[in-house]
Amino acid sequence: MVSSVRVGRLLVVCCALCASACSSTPKKEETQATWHVLGSELDSALIGVWGSSEHDVWAVGGDTGSGPLVVHWDGTSMQRVPTGTTGDLWWVFGFEGGPVFVGGAGGVIARYDGSAFTPMPTPGTATVFGLWGTAPDDMWAVGGTEGGADGAFAWHLDANGWAEAPGFPADLADHSALWKVWGSASDDAWLVGTAGVALHWDGGSFETDNVGGGESLFTVHYAGGRYAAVGGGASGLVFENDGGAWQRSDDGSLPALSGVHMTSADHGYAVGRFGAFVERSNGAWNVSTGPDTSETLHAVWVDENGGVWVVGGELDVEPLTHGVFAYLGTHVPNGVVE
Repeated sequence: MVSSVRVGRLLVVCCALCASACSSTPKKEETQATWHVLGSELDSALIGVWGSSEHDVWAVGGDTGSGPLVVHWDGTSMQRVPTGTTGDLWWVFGFEGGPVFVGGAGGVIARYDGSAFTPMPTPGTATVFGLWGTAPDDMWAVGGTEGGADGAFAWHLDANGWAEAPGFPADLADHSALWKVWGSASDDAWLVGTAGVALHWDGGSFETDNVGGGESLFTVHYAGGRYAAVGGGASGLVFENDGGAWQRSDDGSLPALSGVHMTSADHGYAVGRFGAFVERSNGAWNVSTGPDTSETLHAVWVDENGGVWVVGGELDVEPLTHGVFAYLGTHVPNGVVE
């Protein structure tokens, strides 16, 4: 028979061993990404979003009478930033450490260098819907008439300023607008627009393709050797290009899509009508859980840690209102849009 003293000693030893093991290998706490709405029912819709890091995120949008809504997250707080311009802003793009470019109605392009926006001279007055570039002096701007029926243009920025892109197909201006532009390098960029138009720049000339079968392609993005372009009307379209021809890659069941961001050749996100949020994984695009909103989501950007930032609002009527700004991640940004 074991004595009570011996049993007590065994319990003490076991408890000590357990405490030592627990202290040396603490239990890992699992975290799961969740949605956080950073702004809703805003006075202006938010249309474009871009950032250089999770501590430097810009969102731009509509002008309901007091100038376009521009919001900057600096890692500590959300601030509205005046631009000194009027009219809706449709896109934002920039570079780590600056500058940041915004573009929109009336041919407006403004540049932010750390303290304030400065409007830049441009070659026209049609709406700038998209911006992208490889360097602050190697930028593209694309657009057309408000509504996107015609007036397609492409401008290029170099050390001498913005100018009409040489060799741009003049016939596109009669029946198309260009919504967005994105590339992998200065000699490889795609411009997409209404009626499924896709225009490739190879560093010296343009080549026109028709991808969407008559449906608009609203946004194009690139990562890891693969382009993705999204759009559609009654239902969503996703086309991909990994260096050859464009191929449709959705199954026909997606909602109409407005924005896309690829994080790699095999993964990305798209957003669209009525709060639609779609993820590419395992070779397929499938509807996933989005933020708590029924507004159209127009753009999506993903930071270096996988945090997903989306913007949207009421985009079918003027003025563009009911803005929404949301974030999917493992922490809550310490700030909201007011």
